Amino acid sequence: MHLSIVIPTYNEVDNIEETIQHLQEGLKDKLGEIIVSDGGSDDCTLEKARSLGVDTYLSPVKGRAGQMNYGVSKASGDVFYFVHADSRPPLSFYDDIKEALNENYNCGGFRFKFDSNRLILIINNFLTHINWIYCRGGDQSIFCSKELFYSVGKFREDMLIMEDYDFLKKIRTKGNFRLIPKSTLVSARKYYANSWLRVMRANIKVVSMYRKGATQEELLETYRKMLSYRKNAF
Repeated sequence: MHLSIVIPTYNEVDNIEETIQHLQEGLKDKLGEIIVSDGGSDDCTLEKARSLGVDTYLSPVKGRAGQMNYGVSKASGDVFYFVHADSRPPLSFYDDIKEALNENYNCGGFRFKFDSNRLILIINNFLTHINWIYCRGGDQSIFCSKELFYSVGKFREDMLIMEDYDFLKKIRTKGNFRLIPKSTLVSARKYYANSWLRVMRANIKVVSMYRKGATQEELLETYRKMLSYRKNAF
């Protein structure tokens, strides 16, 4: 298995070094590559990533969907693994994904847990143990075969928000999805900047609007109005 790890970034200089070094440790003596696809950071994210010896690209399209598609266009692997800049997959991620593929799963993801001991976030962690579309997201780091990625039409670049939800629906419908029973460590910064209740209200509101056919612009505007977290990100 040749694993191509794609990290979409925008102003992630505070996280990217630790994430890359963690992934490099997991890839040690394995066949793989790390690709950083940046959306125009102005905080030296690309320079920091480049100094760590990974492949870096400035995406012509800003937004996670476009950046991940662009990163894939530069990839040489036969399996793609999408990791957020503030996430730390289990160090065994390579072997875990390879094992899933050997068991005839061509896509999947990990559970996640927040880097916080707050009780309410621990409860959130537990919900990701459920193999249900509403408990899945890009934070859990998603992998899929190259063949499946292109057969479902890649990430939708017209989506400004919820692109991971849309992609997961497609690969779960057409592929064989494996929820690996290990956890990706995810930053709780969004919850620290707001509150658990505010984040949950925003998530529920946006998902409800999405299911009712709201435009991407309406979804993004609602999310930004309800939360104060990284408003310029993606």
